[in-house]
Amino acid sequence: MIKQLFVSALIGLSFAVSAMGNDRPNILFCFSDDWGRYASIYRNSERPGLNDVIDTPALDAIGRSGVVFNNAFVSAPSCTPSRAAVATGMPFFRCGTNAFLRCREYGKASDPYKSLPGFSELLVKNGYHVMHWGKTTNKHAGRRDLTHKDPICHFSQAVSAAPDQEARKKEIFSFVRSNFSRFLDENKDDKPFLYWFGPHNSHRPWTRGSGKAIWGLEPDSLKGKVPTFLPDVHDVREDLADYLGEALAWDGMINELIEELKTRGELDNTLVIVSGDHGMPGMPRGKCNLHDFGSMVSLLVSWPKRVQPGRHVDDFVSLADIAPTVLEAADVERPDHMLAKSLIPLLTSKSNGVIDSTRDHVIIGRERHVGEARRDRTPYPSRAIRTSNYLLVRNFKPDRMPMGDVYDSDATSEQLLQNHYLAYPDMDASPTKTFLMTNRNSYSKHFDIAFAVRPEFELYDLKSDPDQVKNVAADPDYAMVLRELTDRMMNELRETGDPRVSGDGSTFDRKPFVDPTFVPPPKKKNALKF
Repeated sequence: MIKQLFVSALIGLSFAVSAMGNDRPNILFCFSDDWGRYASIYRNSERPGLNDVIDTPALDAIGRSGVVFNNAFVSAPSCTPSRAAVATGMPFFRCGTNAFLRCREYGKASDPYKSLPGFSELLVKNGYHVMHWGKTTNKHAGRRDLTHKDPICHFSQAVSAAPDQEARKKEIFSFVRSNFSRFLDENKDDKPFLYWFGPHNSHRPWTRGSGKAIWGLEPDSLKGKVPTFLPDVHDVREDLADYLGEALAWDGMINELIEELKTRGELDNTLVIVSGDHGMPGMPRGKCNLHDFGSMVSLLVSWPKRVQPGRHVDDFVSLADIAPTVLEAADVERPDHMLAKSLIPLLTSKSNGVIDSTRDHVIIGRERHVGEARRDRTPYPSRAIRTSNYLLVRNFKPDRMPMGDVYDSDATSEQLLQNHYLAYPDMDASPTKTFLMTNRNSYSKHFDIAFAVRPEFELYDLKSDPDQVKNVAADPDYAMVLRELTDRMMNELRETGDPRVSGDGSTFDRKPFVDPTFVPPPKKKNALKF
């Protein structure tokens, strides 16, 4: 019945483009893989942090010309479910097989998600010129250009291998602009356009030491700025500097796109949205975690023709809100399945701070990232509610290992650096991960934060514990807060149809989502050539 309603909603979406006028905005959607909240416009003068050592003029300019969202969160800190939520305006758990990364077990079974139109599909149906470049989403329409071996997406590798690194950087940035320019030139009918730009250079692996070699980021300049759940040691600081270098490359790419819009006189009526699918990979509390380091992201939005510049908004927003925002801006009727709320009222307001008092929280969750993380291929189901004062995480299966139970005790450090499937596969291979595993006795607290079993409830008081390392869920002084937040989260999950809290709560633990007998195909290893 639900599937029929979704199909009917899609069939019913037929609008005359001519009736919409010629004033609909262009849309530039820049969505980076694994880029969290790293732009100098997000520096916090009251708290030292990683953004203190980088300058991102292009990203900052977008924020200054529009709106900086200070409390933007993903629906799930894993690429597939996060992107599914962005495309459809649905919570990740309502996105069928795409609530999981690479749910191969589903096979040819019926999946209601397939009948849900993504926002780019709806824009194509309503007269937009559309292209997706790089890593985007399964819910797309228009031309798609997947270039996984492209130097844009493997920036540090390509530049590090070049005899003249500065020339290679300029060449790659020029390539970004020429791709965009070619797409614009193909728009012979002068339609409004959507260009989804999705490089994955900030996804691991990167060239070790590239942050310093390419960008001059001295790792030890980060001393004292490292979150407390990470060891503040050189190996970790170097890993962080390399990641920040990829954020600087991202900023350079964004600059090329904006400059092309300026040259063509298109910037004024272009809705520019910049964000990423989750936080830092290969790090404790990062990707695959519901804590801020994994789930809180950048969101910068400009639209010179309609959005007053220089504003900072503190309302809590989910990236699922992007889909209804784009549709409202494009004057396209939103389908009934979209549960998210448009950001247009926040964008067109002239106020700063809190604008809509009902936007005082977000719900985040995860099921399974890497299928092979646990030997029986089960997920690690968790949900969280984040408010201005607290983060509450509920781990529904606290007996399971959060980053996986696979562990090869014979793996060498070099092997661990190259292959995250050898140990705790839900955390990407990284120098930080390897450091923790080879120094687990000296850094046992940090190791446990990363890999040890977690209690059913985690509650963090953000005023006294912004890094979210002291769980106060068992503290009697927080009993009322725990109860109120739990009730609020569970009620909202039931109202929005989360399978994890419906029926016996085991839908995501059974076929077709989980098949313990499934054997994944061998992974291909392709040498990168630039």
